[in-house]
Amino acid sequence: MPPPSDPPRVSGAPRRIKVQRRGPLLVEGPVEVELEDGTTVSSDRFRVALCTCRRSRRFPWCDTSHRARSSGADDGPATKE
Repeated sequence: MPPPSDPPRVSGAPRRIKVQRRGPLLVEGPVEVELEDGTTVSSDRFRVALCTCRRSRRFPWCDTSHRARSSGADDGPATKE
């Protein structure tokens, strides 16, 4: 059952996806994800975290590998100087 802060999803309603600057995409579930090779993976959880950094050992699911990134305090893209 979803936490009290999450209203129940109404059939036919748009699926909510939360974008975070330095983390996974949070998608209201259940979901099916089609991978590049055409295979489909699914999750019946009420919310899933999709990896955007491709470091996850459980790709496409996020395993928080993005936290190990040592990019410093800057949130922007790395630049060469």
